[in-house]
Amino acid sequence: MIEIDEAWLAAHPLPGFDTVSDKDSRGRVLVVGGAEFVPGALRLTGEAALRTGAGKLQMATVQSVAMALGVLIPEAAMIALPSDEKGEIAAEAADVLHERFLRCDALILGPGMSIGERTDQLVAGLLSTPDASRTILLDAAALTSARYLEELIAAHDGHVILTPHHGEMAHLAGLDVEAVKADLEGVARDVAKRFNAVILLKGQESLLAEPSGEIFVHRGGTVGLATGGSGDVLAGIIGGLAAQGASPLTAAGWGSWLHGRAGEVLSRRVAMAGFLARELSPLIPGLIDDATLNRTKLL
Repeated sequence: MIEIDEAWLAAHPLPGFDTVSDKDSRGRVLVVGGAEFVPGALRLTGEAALRTGAGKLQMATVQSVAMALGVLIPEAAMIALPSDEKGEIAAEAADVLHERFLRCDALILGPGMSIGERTDQLVAGLLSTPDASRTILLDAAALTSARYLEELIAAHDGHVILTPHHGEMAHLAGLDVEAVKADLEGVARDVAKRFNAVILLKGQESLLAEPSGEIFVHRGGTVGLATGGSGDVLAGIIGGLAAQGASPLTAAGWGSWLHGRAGEVLSRRVAMAGFLARELSPLIPGLIDDATLNRTKLL
């Protein structure tokens, strides 16, 4: 396996900014998720996307919390979605989101959502027209729905990123968790091929698999990253990079490295554990600059 380190980053550079780029040219991110029970998940994901340098952010969540979330992140445009009796995004939200989806460069779907039939219908609705002109990241509850959408995801020509932890990977692969842990590399490779998607299998050592069968490993990070909201931040970093033109593989690899490095910085500044997920994002711009401006040294 090839390690995701400074040399890997140098060999997979991020898109550069034009000297006079505008907001649209820096990428448009649409984040869909949240619920009345966990309204803050989208704040973590959306802020992380902006911290990567993405130019525009739209966040879509249930109407009852949309205004409060919009005030919390004034840089974002808010889309209020219909909800069901449990305060979750209703399946018919796919119709509301259709035009917005067509105008974004990256869609992040799943943070803060719950598993259920309505989520299955929403994910299927948003993926219903295969299109490789944008990157789609499926995280959290959306990964459970993905198990039944193998052919539809594969039709997006490698522009879907799946970010499961071991339990979610077990569901995607139709295995139990112990079977996944016994063959992480083989399972990641198989799922990437079957779904024709980039897989970031999260764990103490994260594996990155692409449809060709190639596997990469990221060994950075710290135990403190195993905290609520950490995965929401990771999804935002990856989606923000993809919106700016990074390939799904490059966005996922850089995202894993940046997330891990931010955790390492906080483990030194705060403690090995006890820092908050929302403290990761402010570190991202500086980490990107450090890695890109010193690229010749990294080589």
